[in-house]
Amino acid sequence: MTGTVLVTGATGYIAGELIRQLLARGWTVHGTVRNVGRSEGALRVRLGDPSPTAFRLFEAELMSDHGWAEAVAGCTHVAHVASPIPAQAPKHEDDLIIPAREGTLRALRFARGAGVARFVQTSSTAAVIYGVDRGEHTFDESRWTDTSHPDAYPYVKSKTIAERAAREWVAAEGGDMEFVSVNPGMVLGPVDSGDFSASVELVQQLLSGAMPMAPDLGFPIVDVRDIAALHVLALETPGLAGERFLAAGKFLTALEVAAVLRARLGDRARKTPTRPMPDWVVNILALFNPEVRGIKTEIGKVRHVNSAHAQARLGWTMRAHEDTIAECGESLIAHGVVKV
Repeated sequence: MTGTVLVTGATGYIAGELIRQLLARGWTVHGTVRNVGRSEGALRVRLGDPSPTAFRLFEAELMSDHGWAEAVAGCTHVAHVASPIPAQAPKHEDDLIIPAREGTLRALRFARGAGVARFVQTSSTAAVIYGVDRGEHTFDESRWTDTSHPDAYPYVKSKTIAERAAREWVAAEGGDMEFVSVNPGMVLGPVDSGDFSASVELVQQLLSGAMPMAPDLGFPIVDVRDIAALHVLALETPGLAGERFLAAGKFLTALEVAAVLRARLGDRARKTPTRPMPDWVVNILALFNPEVRGIKTEIGKVRHVNSAHAQARLGWTMRAHEDTIAECGESLIAHGVVKV
């Protein structure tokens, strides 16, 4: 089954890989960007120069109605991937929460108006696995992040609030339009340019020597190619109205990621840390460094994600995390992001 699909945030890490896979399967793809003139040339190169009839770009932003009607016209499906993800902590949490929520609701309204049959939202494990104290925890799709908990920092709140708002809107206003969410963990894997996602910064910092010691934090890891494939399944598989798919593999600490890089990249990973950072050092650094302050609530928490539902319902599979991490590192070196 193919049709015409709108992919929002077309220049993004997940969106770029999703568009590539959709084009390969025969979909016609519309994409949204903030500025077509600034983005189109580089994006078409990334995608292998698809034909103008197969792939079209439109200007549309999360906080404005301009361009959305034109972008979604003629589309049977929407993959709403666009959402703000900062490299640094925002000045105010609403700088993330409002665009994430309002942009999602805007995309939903225009999709319904265009007669779209299915709307797939890229949510996050952030909407599921936060709001817990130190210790080991396992999560499935029934869980929601407690946004009042101290570990729910602004990005976590933005993803949780945006998905909840989408589900509430669809229940009240969505009509016959089907809604599905995909909730990925930390997305790693190869990058195709030096302009890479904030999610890849962990590997970049480990390889570059920016982390002489590794704090006691970690994330459930998933490959960008596998997440794109899950989006394709969520778009194409019939009978998924209301579904939610957690999508991540093994929980890995920063020190475990560093060990994979050393094992697979050899001397090129010589700057990766081999020692854990004591918690008291994190606490002291957090007094002076806002980036460290932002990760302080991650310390000492092991969050396992159960992706059995996506595997059983959709036949989704994940590649080995060692390959994901190694190929992420290889590509960062190849694009000159990390100097070795």
